[in-house]
Amino acid sequence: MRRVSRPAAERIAPRLVDVAESAGVSLATASRSLSGSVGVSEEVAAHVREVAAQLGYVANLHARTLAGGRTSVAGLIVYEIGDPYFAEIASGVVRVAGEHGWSVQISHTERDPAAEVAQIRLLRAHRVGAIVVAGSGYVEPSMEEEAGRELAAFQESGGRVVVVGRHHLRCDAVLTDNEAAGESLTRHLLELGHRRLAVAAGPAHLTTIVDRLAGIRTAAAGHGLDPDGLPVVHAPFTREGGRDAARRLLDEHPGTTAILALNDAMATGVLSILRERGTPVPQEVSVTGFDDIQVAQDLAPALTTVRLPMSEIGAVALEMALRPPSARPRRRSTGHVLVVRDSTAPPRGRD
Repeated sequence: MRRVSRPAAERIAPRLVDVAESAGVSLATASRSLSGSVGVSEEVAAHVREVAAQLGYVANLHARTLAGGRTSVAGLIVYEIGDPYFAEIASGVVRVAGEHGWSVQISHTERDPAAEVAQIRLLRAHRVGAIVVAGSGYVEPSMEEEAGRELAAFQESGGRVVVVGRHHLRCDAVLTDNEAAGESLTRHLLELGHRRLAVAAGPAHLTTIVDRLAGIRTAAAGHGLDPDGLPVVHAPFTREGGRDAARRLLDEHPGTTAILALNDAMATGVLSILRERGTPVPQEVSVTGFDDIQVAQDLAPALTTVRLPMSEIGAVALEMALRPPSARPRRRSTGHVLVVRDSTAPPRGRD
């Protein structure tokens, strides 16, 4: 009887044992390499991943989950997926995940602590291998207690956790350069000659806002201003929040010559209110943002802001999560760059 070969689509898919044999490693080493587990050097893991890709091996994540193991999936929790700040962080997480043969499941919480806890529980139920929480912590530790318990239990069971920003959580963290960046922006305005500053701030219960305000006040004090005398309006961390804050600041403090918005989305709202009122920027009022999202350079006028390396922040966070755990929580700080564009200039009379 003549033997008929099977079409390519019907051939048996490569198994994990085939990957191990082709890579010249044990079955356990192949499994750990492809799942991102500890105990394998990055050189060996990279070799195994390359062999798996050449063979066309696809891990059976469903079977691994049923067997009680963890999947090569990272859970990413963001406060607002439509916010370019979080979208750029997500791009860094996704890039690193792809480099390591992982995928990413993104959850959206709208800065609601209860929703955050629910998403953490859902990710644990899906047996993700790591969780990255991207976004500010809360000033009041009690707002993170329940989330902290869930994340601690996840780590005790072998999961890895990394947070972005300052949190009351015992885990690795990537710390954004909020305080120093706030100080840089404020010094820029003060050196232009501005003394009547006002701040369009996000929610007061976020540590990000506390840190950015601390930098602003440090710079103000260094130039002889009363740091507690700066007008500050707290509003949602959105374009509409920026519009609301700008209305109040301009109505209550009509002599203001510069408004510092504590993220770029709020800054776009500030600019829109000034445009509606016929107030030229920067001739009468200078405006600054924070983060340097991609659209900041395309605004009219182009926005002066501080650039935080958002994509790099996401990449570093997941890289930390894929490393073996340490005895003590690790901290990685990011830098910032002052980006001066057309939305700031000396106040009238100081040209």
